[in-house]
Amino acid sequence: MTTILAISNRKGGSGKSTTSVNLAAECGARGRRTLLVDLDTQGHAGLGFGIVPKRDAPTAHHVFTSPDFDLQAAIRPTAFAGVSVAPADQLFDGSTALDRSVSALQRCLRSPEIAARFDLVILDTPPSLDMILVNALAAADGVLVPMIPHALSAEGVRQLARLFFRIATTVNSDLRVVGLLPVMLNVHTNHHRETMQDIAREFGIERVLTGIRTDIRLAEAFAVRKPIRDYAPSSRGTTDYGLLTDELTAFWQADAAPAPHAAS
Repeated sequence: MTTILAISNRKGGSGKSTTSVNLAAECGARGRRTLLVDLDTQGHAGLGFGIVPKRDAPTAHHVFTSPDFDLQAAIRPTAFAGVSVAPADQLFDGSTALDRSVSALQRCLRSPEIAARFDLVILDTPPSLDMILVNALAAADGVLVPMIPHALSAEGVRQLARLFFRIATTVNSDLRVVGLLPVMLNVHTNHHRETMQDIAREFGIERVLTGIRTDIRLAEAFAVRKPIRDYAPSSRGTTDYGLLTDELTAFWQADAAPAPHAAS
């Protein structure tokens, strides 16, 4: 069964696209057939793999402008093992949306054709509270929340938590928080440590993942439109996104394990 993972934070600049690109690359390299759907009109997730749609080419946002749209028309192969991308429409502003239902994206992602082609779908979501973000959470099995360890990003987590609760109690009761992911993390910075301690107390230490340390190579990799594992295989960024993939794999395996039978 295809797993759908939304990468979300209500605060912009929180490492969503960097995490989407590098997690997709790591999962693809490990043999998991991965589709990255770029729902943020900045289009950074597509850029991270060197995918830029031509003018009038199908994009992920056509799901909302053409009710009968087949998402497969927007999917592009990448030069990186196991990863395909459905790029964003950088001109989409919502005004041309014809399908504003919360299930528009879900209908496309849960199709038999997508299930046959992909093991994992990663959704890079916009930070704004709009129909795109609501659609992503309504379609997803889980949410991964990257956050820079400072007060504004923490507030973005709290805002997303309120939206998460609304979606999980109305249209998607199976939605789960996969984890909170500190990015640009420096454990020697007091404010970083204090912010993560506050988040752990508020949301539970078990939801806080190991994190991604500060590494300029991550920005450099985006500049040359490559995932970090291909641009700088020995970097901290590559190590940390590998560890993140290990943590998520363990989460998914535990989630899929059958519940133990009660003792008779």
